[in-house]
Amino acid sequence: MTLTPQWLDELRSRVTLSTLIGRTVKITRAGREYKACCPFHNEKTPSFTINDEKGFYHCFGCGAHGDAIRWMTDQRGLSFMDAVKELAAEAGMDVPAPDPRAAKKAEAQASLRDVTHAAAAWFAQQLSSSNGAPAREYLKKRGISDATRTAFGFGLAPDSRSALKEALGKFPTAMLVEAGMLIAVDDKEPYDRFRGRLMIPIRDARGRVIAFGGRILGDGEPKYLNSPDTPLFDKGRTLFNLDKASPASRQTNRILVVEGYMDVIALAEAGVADVVAPLGTALTENQLAMLWRMVPVPILCFDGDAAGQKAAMRAAARALPLLRPGFSLAFATLPAGQDPDDIVRARGADAFAALLGDAQPLVEQLWAHEVGAGPLVTPEERAALKTRLLGHADAIEDADVRHHYREAFRERLDALFARARPERSSRVPWAPPQRGTRRFAPDPRLQPPGAETRSIGAAGIGAPYMAALLGGLLRYPAALRRHDEALARLAIGNPADAELLDVMLDIANAQEGLDCEGLLAILEPMKVYNRAMTLLRADGMHFSFNRRLEDGEEAAEARETALRDLDEYIGVLVTQPEIRARLAEATADFQRTMDDEGLARQQKLRAMDEDLTRRLAALSDSSRD
Repeated sequence: MTLTPQWLDELRSRVTLSTLIGRTVKITRAGREYKACCPFHNEKTPSFTINDEKGFYHCFGCGAHGDAIRWMTDQRGLSFMDAVKELAAEAGMDVPAPDPRAAKKAEAQASLRDVTHAAAAWFAQQLSSSNGAPAREYLKKRGISDATRTAFGFGLAPDSRSALKEALGKFPTAMLVEAGMLIAVDDKEPYDRFRGRLMIPIRDARGRVIAFGGRILGDGEPKYLNSPDTPLFDKGRTLFNLDKASPASRQTNRILVVEGYMDVIALAEAGVADVVAPLGTALTENQLAMLWRMVPVPILCFDGDAAGQKAAMRAAARALPLLRPGFSLAFATLPAGQDPDDIVRARGADAFAALLGDAQPLVEQLWAHEVGAGPLVTPEERAALKTRLLGHADAIEDADVRHHYREAFRERLDALFARARPERSSRVPWAPPQRGTRRFAPDPRLQPPGAETRSIGAAGIGAPYMAALLGGLLRYPAALRRHDEALARLAIGNPADAELLDVMLDIANAQEGLDCEGLLAILEPMKVYNRAMTLLRADGMHFSFNRRLEDGEEAAEARETALRDLDEYIGVLVTQPEIRARLAEATADFQRTMDDEGLARQQKLRAMDEDLTRRLAALSDSSRD
């Protein structure tokens, strides 16, 4: 089937958009346009406009925008082709014929829908009969009203191997098997799949029955049984109650995900309509895409026990690679051992709403899970926590989102281990203890580092040194991967430089063999790009790795020298603040004890600090003209 742009334009021109929208939304004329309260978000003052001449609608409040086809897909929940077919029928247009294979597939699906529709009607009839009394009593005990029972199309599958097969005898046996109604094993006679179960129809986005879920009545396993995958039903591409939850979510601007369809039904009974559930599997990429088409941040409601938290982490892991700016997940954790039904029946819908109000963003869910995974006493255990958290961040494909996750985890790690990151500290490493803590006057042999060596302190690396480093890393991105952990520990005083470095580290970890040109190409659409270009063009930085090199043998040799110098430079920048922090501690200790051992330690650290300063000066001198 080929729908050309010309054909689609003709279809749109034959549809009066205001008439189409006016069927479900109260509209009023406003000059040459129409206005209404937006159906996609709650508002009291109309900001939703319809322009028949241009053939589009637009909401100045939430930004909703589209044509007649978009209206059918977004507001009605139809697929693109279903929307086109429905509009074409109204407009008196023939949809281009599909190819023979597609036509045959569509015909087969229509026939299978006849089977599932007939099965749903028969199951509902059985539930209403005298044989359905125990099942109706079960529903009553679960607090499910007759109205809810009818709305969801509850039914009953008798405890028989052939009752459904006989009731649907007008359909070929092979079709009943293909629709998932019968089980065929080898050369044995096919028999009813669902027996002795409360039946719940599973519908597509248009409300058509495509499969069933059955809950056992009495003892037996499995407790819940779903239809197998069929030409109509793909459980990884279907969400239970989507047909009802999609329009409800447009009013509430949220969508909730619970673990099973009985949870959905219990919440519907309590007046919560914007709820869906997967069908016996963890959330798939396709299901996440369906959720994000409704709202940017769906709320997942899982039990607080081990199984529920495991399900939450499976969903989180599946979502991480797909995250993009503005689109994520939130997690509402239910009390252990309680499902939504327990909460709303015991404490009402308000109690459930309160749990939703405490929902955590995805980053907090990951953090809480990993911190609670085991002890964090030894350095190895702490390092393992960091590895797990950064592993989650690295799974994110979007560079900007990945960068912010890495930064969030690093900040939390610093806070957890009560060790502020150097650049966050306002206390220089050689500052003496606070007044009132000294036991003796300072020894004349104790001198703070000279002013000429204070450019690399705990308050942050001096701007010239930081600019030289970033300029070198931009020219030689391979150093980013080699020194990932060391660079992450740097004390950076300028937030803009800190952000640029973190973004570069994220890019380098995701891109092997990165060169300067490739790095700049990735940075170009980001806000840090201008800072990067400023550093590359800066003059007056006297280091070999900041020089522009031409091609040739001399340039190749100079490039090797620059890389060696850059490696050594990074080592100095990382090591010197740590040495100075230890020097400050040794100085304070010696002021308390005044013993020879403390003095020796203080002098050794001072010598190390001075050596690093000389190395830094030598690196700078080596590249001066």
